[in-house]
Amino acid sequence: MPQSPLEELEQRELIAQVSDHAGLARHLSEDVRTLYCGFDPTADSLHIGNLVPLLTLRRFQLAGHRPIALVGGATGLIGDPSGKLNERLLNDAGLVGQWVAKIKSQVERFVDFDRGVHSAEVVDNLDWTRNLDVITFLRDIGKHFSVNAMIQKESVRSRLQTEGEGLSFTEFSYMVLQSMDYMQLAERYGCSLQIGGSDQWGNITSGMDLVRRTLAREVYAMTVPLVTKADGTKFGKTEAGTVWLDPERTSPYAFYQFWLNVADQDVVNFLRIFTFKSLADIAELAVSVQHTPEEREAQQVLADEVTGLVHGEGGLASAKRITAALFQEAMADLTQSDFQQLEQHGLETCVIPGERGSVLEVLVDSGLAQSKAAAKRLINSKGVRIDGRQILDPDAAVVRKEAFFQRYHLIRRGKKHWAMAVHNAP
Repeated sequence: MPQSPLEELEQRELIAQVSDHAGLARHLSEDVRTLYCGFDPTADSLHIGNLVPLLTLRRFQLAGHRPIALVGGATGLIGDPSGKLNERLLNDAGLVGQWVAKIKSQVERFVDFDRGVHSAEVVDNLDWTRNLDVITFLRDIGKHFSVNAMIQKESVRSRLQTEGEGLSFTEFSYMVLQSMDYMQLAERYGCSLQIGGSDQWGNITSGMDLVRRTLAREVYAMTVPLVTKADGTKFGKTEAGTVWLDPERTSPYAFYQFWLNVADQDVVNFLRIFTFKSLADIAELAVSVQHTPEEREAQQVLADEVTGLVHGEGGLASAKRITAALFQEAMADLTQSDFQQLEQHGLETCVIPGERGSVLEVLVDSGLAQSKAAAKRLINSKGVRIDGRQILDPDAAVVRKEAFFQRYHLIRRGKKHWAMAVHNAP
């Protein structure tokens, strides 16, 4: 039996709270244990904040245990009040069902389903709530919950103390539904540990108490910290918004760039949290951050590791090709799908309606120049390159036959500003 993962999680600063540290360590050392984490479908994709519990499930599996990822087809219809100032909008059941299917496919990338007794499962809590009648729910589950205890939980208390609409009975019932998940998984799969973000501590410990009361079993709770940045700004946000795991919402290139641009003061912490690099290797990278920060070796490793985990080797290769094209002008290696990725998610893009377009118009339409006069000044100062070629003539044209794949032109203003011009499909 592999060593308990708790020690490594502590060294990586990945434990926020645990119900009984010594008891859990002993429990994990005695046999293969089943643990779970829940993910509610609040959108059609998970985001990078969800990576922390997802990768923690994977760490437990690598340490010899069995992970279950629960996708909340039922709880997603209710809405978790944790961390929210106002009640969530209730989404249509059909829409939530579509989101569940998408999130299931994302979760499946992070755990191994062919690992013998350690093989992972993905479940949907709608399976045991769909046909549950309200009287049975109130008599068999609700009777185990004290309202006095529930209103002391942070997720409930904070809403009750906030001016506004307060807390509806619908949201108040969320804790009971999530607790029932733990009971069902304990009964069906022998699950004895629930993990989640630290904002879920109240819900998780309520589930632990429900299992003890209904099944008379000793089970455990553990949370992972919510990730913060050293400068106090919100983790996982860019100028373009949330960084998603779905490549249709955040392209592999944009995802890769997010990690590549992590600040020096954050990169070592993020290597501990988001990669499986050994702590010894991370310590070496920390030295490089201190002595040769301009080389950004740690950021490169971080971007490679996390992009490979989320988007696979193909997505990582594409992100690196595009990065090389834009920062080293290695454009010849770009594939047609790379250009399509840039068009959809990567660069400001303008359309050339015919076979040829004016360079001045392209610069203005792509946002690289505010006017044709400004575009002329850029060209005259040798500040414009198209497809790697210096543009010296303000009257020059961009033509389809010179475009990549007969469609795409990469435009650079100065050293860092890029856009793309795309010919209409022939």
